[in-house]
Amino acid sequence: MTIVNSIINWINYKRIYQIELYREHAKDIQVELLFDLLGSAENCEWGRKYQYESIASLKDFQQRVPISTYEKIEPFITQMIEGKKNILWPGDIKWFAKSSGTTNAKSKFIPVSKESLDECHFQGAKDVLAIYYKNFPETRVLSGKSLTLGGSHRVSSMNSNCFYGDLSAIMIENLPFWTDFHRTPPTEIALIEQFEKKIEEIARTSIHENVTSFAGVPSWNLVLMKYILDYTGKSNLLEIWPNLEVFIHGGIAFEPYREQFKKLIPSEKMNYMETYNASEGFFAIQDDPASPDMLLMLDYGIFFEFIPMDEINSASPKALPVWEVETGVNYAIVISTNGGLWRYMIGDTVMFTSKNPYKLRITGRTKQFINAFGEEIIVDNAERALKAACNETSAVISEYSAGPIFMSDTAKKGSHEWIIEFEKEPDSLENFTNVLDRRLQELNSDYEAKRFKSVTLDRPKVVVASKGTFIQWLREKGKMGGQNKVPRLSNDREFLDELLKINLKT
Repeated sequence: MTIVNSIINWINYKRIYQIELYREHAKDIQVELLFDLLGSAENCEWGRKYQYESIASLKDFQQRVPISTYEKIEPFITQMIEGKKNILWPGDIKWFAKSSGTTNAKSKFIPVSKESLDECHFQGAKDVLAIYYKNFPETRVLSGKSLTLGGSHRVSSMNSNCFYGDLSAIMIENLPFWTDFHRTPPTEIALIEQFEKKIEEIARTSIHENVTSFAGVPSWNLVLMKYILDYTGKSNLLEIWPNLEVFIHGGIAFEPYREQFKKLIPSEKMNYMETYNASEGFFAIQDDPASPDMLLMLDYGIFFEFIPMDEINSASPKALPVWEVETGVNYAIVISTNGGLWRYMIGDTVMFTSKNPYKLRITGRTKQFINAFGEEIIVDNAERALKAACNETSAVISEYSAGPIFMSDTAKKGSHEWIIEFEKEPDSLENFTNVLDRRLQELNSDYEAKRFKSVTLDRPKVVVASKGTFIQWLREKGKMGGQNKVPRLSNDREFLDELLKINLKT
């Protein structure tokens, strides 16, 4: 592998150099990219509507083009699905990534152009490998196969004009044939829609392969890994795949699952690499193994803007280009892409940890928070507080969801209810709850103020969920596999009450 690695590192050298330019030339890269996008789309229906040909500056673009949600651009996407050309992006779009998100059951169909596949999604996959080789030049990851647990929707025909499916299925359908030699399971199994059937077939066909890497969503990969151990009777994955060396993950926060992965893959040499990708685009890659922060990828055909969360409900929120962001501020992401999304708010929130180069971490969703009493708890607060509680009580969490307990005739004060399914229960639930509460106060001054002497908020309530509660909730919602995930925080009790009802049955 030494010769092979030397060749690959030589090939990657130019790309790594281009990525290094992000540090000094972020503004130049993004401005040039924006005007390339505008030039490409100026003769499309959307481009003519907003007179792209006369936009001369970022200020013009921001003043002329409104910030969009899916509901606002859905009529244009419908035209594209019907086969009309030159609507949001030049030419006709034949591929649409189906996405439902976590808080909205309605299906969204995100246009996937050839440019977004080649210059964004596939380039992101290539850069993951390039960065991994840069960090681990002696890797043997390409001596074996990557086990990729893809989405739950195979590519299907919407009509004679176009096809839809999970992004992972669309990518598999468009990959060159030679990639089949480096991945498992085979395509016909990867595209099975029924999740339980899929993992059965993966276990049957992949245990005899030389798997050196995993890729996918942490929660669903854990389900697969545990199934494979039951199927083989082995105690850990290294007994099946001794050359396993990296898990490339994304979709949800990894920290709540880290201890479970360490137990299933007991090796100090095992690497974990986070990516930030979605149906709408590939956004960031963890480029430093010692830090969980991810490098914002600036040349994938995506122009980024960021709205401070304290302005998100403003009639005219100020959206900042990347070179104007500050560290430590919670932002909602807005993107304009080579797939035809224009000033599109994807629903994620991030916080920058560095500006040279631009690195970030995902903090949550614009619709996933608890602010029933003015406490403004976000997912990042929850993840950090839960980690502290687990560390102090030797607990390991499988899944969780939290929301408000509202004031009532019997409850004069509000509080939060946390439904938690533990892989390993805390040695003291009382202490776990106290640490969770204390750490939330340390992380969030609004929560601290509401908890001061329990004036507004009482101590949180933690409910220990039975094994399988969250999987059953996902099963009942038809959300098994793929990018589907449990809502972490809610500002009402819809999800909590559904989970509690299931928990009573299990």
